[in-house]
Amino acid sequence: MDSDLDSAFREAFNEISKLREAVAPDIMLKFYAYNKQANFGSNFPYYDELDVRNGFKINAWMQLKNMSSNQAKKEYIKLAKTLLNNKK
Repeated sequence: MDSDLDSAFREAFNEISKLREAVAPDIMLKFYAYNKQANFGSNFPYYDELDVRNGFKINAWMQLKNMSSNQAKKEYIKLAKTLLNNKK
């Protein structure tokens, strides 16, 4: 059974995924990092070669290494609400 937090996180993820307008790259990196931390914790992959884009993504995620999964979900939801409210 999903918790209220899990349901709210999934709903926020779905709403952000439906956006048609461009979102600033720094905000997208935050969404990426919170999503990865919420779903995978601090289990960072190792890549021999990274392109610049993936390097930024991994770096954003690694900055959250001490954040709990639940806190990452809360931060994702908060950021999503802020962004969606500003789009109205």
